[in-house]
Amino acid sequence: MRVRRVCILGGSGFIGRHLVNRLQAHGINARVSTRYREGCRHLLVVPGLELQQLDVEDAGALEQAIAGCDAVINLVGILNEKGDDGSGFRRAHVDLTRRIIEACGRVGVRRLLQMSALGANAKLGPSHYQRSKGEAENLALEANGKNLAVTVFRPSVVFGPGDSFFNRFATLLRLGPVFPVPTPSSRFAPVYVGDVTEAMVSSLEREETFGRSYDLCGPKTYSMRELVEYTARTAGMRRLIIGCSDRFSRLQARVLQRLPGKPYSMDNFRSSQIDNVCSRGNGLEELGIAPTAIEAVVPGYLSNTSQRMRYNRFRQTARR
Repeated sequence: MRVRRVCILGGSGFIGRHLVNRLQAHGINARVSTRYREGCRHLLVVPGLELQQLDVEDAGALEQAIAGCDAVINLVGILNEKGDDGSGFRRAHVDLTRRIIEACGRVGVRRLLQMSALGANAKLGPSHYQRSKGEAENLALEANGKNLAVTVFRPSVVFGPGDSFFNRFATLLRLGPVFPVPTPSSRFAPVYVGDVTEAMVSSLEREETFGRSYDLCGPKTYSMRELVEYTARTAGMRRLIIGCSDRFSRLQARVLQRLPGKPYSMDNFRSSQIDNVCSRGNGLEELGIAPTAIEAVVPGYLSNTSQRMRYNRFRQTARR
């Protein structure tokens, strides 16, 4: 299977921005479909990239978006929904995946990469997010066959320049001298966005990846508390880090989910009840990719952010 052009759904987000550059480095052109084209014009600097506006709930428009491409990569995903009944997660994860599979069949696209997540489980996942991701993953793998080759990727929390993990913690840590960590003993194996995108791009034409799902993890596991403490040290902040009890973590989620942007929700809390680590082997190693440690990448963007903030405070003090 020769892949020359790929349509990326959800390509304007953090992983998508890194993925289009990785595709270009492999000589593959990308078509990025987004709800708001004008907000993604920064992607146009990537050679060979085509940016188009798309309502993913419009089946006809979805077919037009993927027509002429050799593969589709589905990165669409949400971490929170309006309300807490699972309907928003189902629309974004399950219903869209079903429409993508059907559209691939109608226009003759024969390769699909599906982004899932560690902990995704249609029946046993404790959160709406995990169950909907698991159901979407099942739909994708069940569609693998003669006319469509499917590969699913299940990363732990993904980090890198522009991420919403370490950067968000750094922002929250600046709000005060004390930081209460919800579910402090939850375990993660942060995986570098460059490794995730390399795994996806390198698998496009590899037949041994067809019909497979790969768990993707970094080389080390950390507790949530250890990751928050690492963020504070790396960003040059001295903070008192306090681990919250299960009861207080629930209360914290109920309060924070009412704030604009839902920085933390009850569904996030439920997701944290399952460790975000590779329990069945690391797919990066199976694909020949050496996992990158957070210590090799995170200081490059967290320390720079801290330096810029100190400079801005100096300018304000100097009234310049």
